[in-house]
Amino acid sequence: MSIDPSVSPDQPPITPPVLDTTPPESAVKFTRTAGLWSFLAAGFLILIVLLVFITQNTTSAEIAFLGWHGSLPLGVAILLAAVSGGLITFLAGTARIYQLRRAAKKNLVAGR
Repeated sequence: MSIDPSVSPDQPPITPPVLDTTPPESAVKFTRTAGLWSFLAAGFLILIVLLVFITQNTTSAEIAFLGWHGSLPLGVAILLAAVSGGLITFLAGTARIYQLRRAAKKNLVAGR
């Protein structure tokens, strides 16, 4: 075992300083505009995927609904069904939000 002659036995060993590894706080915070930008980018990617889906499914499909009969490309028919389901869900959610707001307003007035 070798002893370093530059280190005196009376002095404690020198330890390297501990570096602060926490990242510095960013001066720019997350904003609504940044969120909107991300949302739009994701939306455009989804639209591109839908466009590819529709162009690859152009086979005509017979559609019958409550006495209505027609013919649509398969991709358009599936997309129409998905959009209709989304609209029904949106309308049900909107009715529930309206109902909760009315109840909250009624409770607020009753609490005064």
